[in-house]
Amino acid sequence: MKSKRRLQTTFDIISIGYELLDGRILNTNAKWLAEQISGLGGKVCRIIAVGDEVGEISSVIKDSFRRKIDWVITTGGLGPTYDDVTLQGVAKAVGRKLVLNKRALEMVRKKYLELFEKGIVDSPELTPHRMKMAMLPRGAKPLENEVGSAPGVLLKFKKTRIVCLPGVPNELENIFEKRVKPLLERSVKKIHTADRWLLIKGVPESTLAPKIDDVRSRFPTVYVKSHPRREEGESIINLYMRIIAQNPRICRETLDKVEKIITELAEELGGVVSRLEGAPR
Repeated sequence: MKSKRRLQTTFDIISIGYELLDGRILNTNAKWLAEQISGLGGKVCRIIAVGDEVGEISSVIKDSFRRKIDWVITTGGLGPTYDDVTLQGVAKAVGRKLVLNKRALEMVRKKYLELFEKGIVDSPELTPHRMKMAMLPRGAKPLENEVGSAPGVLLKFKKTRIVCLPGVPNELENIFEKRVKPLLERSVKKIHTADRWLLIKGVPESTLAPKIDDVRSRFPTVYVKSHPRREEGESIINLYMRIIAQNPRICRETLDKVEKIITELAEELGGVVSRLEGAPR
C-alpha cells in the first residue's frame, strides 16, 4: 500500500535545556519558530522539550527520522559549557563523529577577536571550551551567527535536514532569518491556506460536536476547532475553520461550503451564527 503524499513540508522543533523542563524559562523560541514555519507554508508536527542529555536528544531526533520528518530544528545547547551537548546528541543520532570544522573554527576565532577588541573578553585565545563550538558532526555546515559566538549548524541525513540553532533568542532569530529562512523559501512546498471564525450562540458544544464530526469526515482537508465558553448562562462557541490546498480557488470554495453547512446545522439546533472578522479577542 502506497503512503499518502504529504501536502506540506513537515517540521519537528526540539527545544533543549532543563531550564525549559522545570519552568524557569518560557519556551518563546518554539513559538517564534512555529510562527515563522507556518507563515512559510510548513507544518509543525511536534514541539518537544528535552533535557541536556545526549541520549534524550539522540532519541527524539531518531524518532523524527522514523516518522520521515523533512526538517528537524533544534534550539539551545551549542555553547562552550559542559552541559551544551546538542551536537553530541545529533552526532549520536546520525552515527557520525564530531570533528573540528575549519570554517566553524574561523567563525569562532573571528567572533572572539571582535569581543576582545571591544573589551568584552580578556583574551581572543581559542581555548578548548571555545574550540568546542567548532566541533560539528562530520559533513555538517556551520551557519554564521552575527550576534553571538556559537555558529548554527546545518546537516542532512538521508531525506531529513537538521538545523541546530542557539537558545539565545536574538541569536536564534538572526541565524534563522539570515541563513535558514532563505533555504526554506526555496524548499518548502508551496501551498495556499484560508481560515475563518464563526461565532455561535445558544448551542452547547456537546450538542454541536456530533454534527461537526460529520462535517469533518466529509471534508477531511478542513481543520475545525471549537472554543466554548459561557456568558451569563448562555453557551457561546468560537468556531475556527482552516483549510490547506494547492489551489486558492479550492481553499475558498471548500471553506464556503463548510461554513454554510455548519451555519445551517447550528441554526437548526436553535443557535444564532455570525462570522467573526479575524480571531476573537
